[in-house]
Amino acid sequence: MRIYLENNIHNGYSHNYDYDYDYDYDNNHNNSHYDDYDNSHAIAHSCIMVKIKAQGIAKMKSPTWTLMAAFITATCSMSLPYYAHSTDIETDFIWPANYQAAVSLSYDDALMSQLAHAIPALDKYGFKASFYLTLANPGTQQGMEQWRSVAANGHELGNHTIFHPCSKSQKDRDWVAAYHDIDTKTLTQIQQEISVANTFLQAIDSQTSRTFTIPCGDTETAEGNYVEVIRNDFVAIKGFNPQYDAKFDLLLMPENVSGEALINFVKKAHRQGGIANILFHGIEGDYLTVSNQAHDELLQYLSDNRETLWVDNYRNIMQYVKLKHQPLNPQE
Repeated sequence: MRIYLENNIHNGYSHNYDYDYDYDYDNNHNNSHYDDYDNSHAIAHSCIMVKIKAQGIAKMKSPTWTLMAAFITATCSMSLPYYAHSTDIETDFIWPANYQAAVSLSYDDALMSQLAHAIPALDKYGFKASFYLTLANPGTQQGMEQWRSVAANGHELGNHTIFHPCSKSQKDRDWVAAYHDIDTKTLTQIQQEISVANTFLQAIDSQTSRTFTIPCGDTETAEGNYVEVIRNDFVAIKGFNPQYDAKFDLLLMPENVSGEALINFVKKAHRQGGIANILFHGIEGDYLTVSNQAHDELLQYLSDNRETLWVDNYRNIMQYVKLKHQPLNPQE
């Protein structure tokens, strides 16, 4: 049994799309967490349940379930996993050309600092990335023509919903408006919002396929988990692809980290032959900020290793994975 654990914890936003991300990657990087694949299957599965279905467990009235959820939450908090899942199967997956791993650089929420800093830096090195637009964010409208050019230049415009619905019941979520509270929404409401977002994105980039990133990592509506309801509408869902090896879902959401920390994360994915999914927000501005220096140091490292690291937008990478990787569940 191989268990893959990520040392990143996401506590949500504090206000106006401003994430409260209190995990210090540089000070807490620990190889015993990053490279320990022999943890028990039960703990790993429990961590998934906490992250993906915590709201559903909390709604159960049974004292036993309430106590169990509290225990699991404490256990997962001590090990600091962000995403975790396991596989019993080793596959003979081979990356194209001479690549040994892939790197997906992505940028959430349609922030103006991404247009001002990330795009010129990516263009300098010739790398393509994925930009997950929250369509109600002012940055989408203000940068409309720029986003259209971004897509025409080979970058992906991914779906991040229209209104960025999150769970108001989670800690420090007073900023979540009642009408955007995913806890109160039906599966149909979320599905329709995401579907309309796809239509808007197609009007911008003329593309009919794309990928999706889940706002706040919150997946539980009033009627249950919406991920499987929308899965077939996308090439892949960032960090939520249990039908494939866990090494393809390695995810880092950085804030105020060094270039070295970003590079170390890529090296980890390289060792596993997987995908280093780095989910940026602000670059030298906005929120969950990463400096231009750290961002550029990462890009320089990727450029120096471009013969073995495939850097591309998430849609292209996952289309290849989908084509070449046999699902772990034969029924998938």
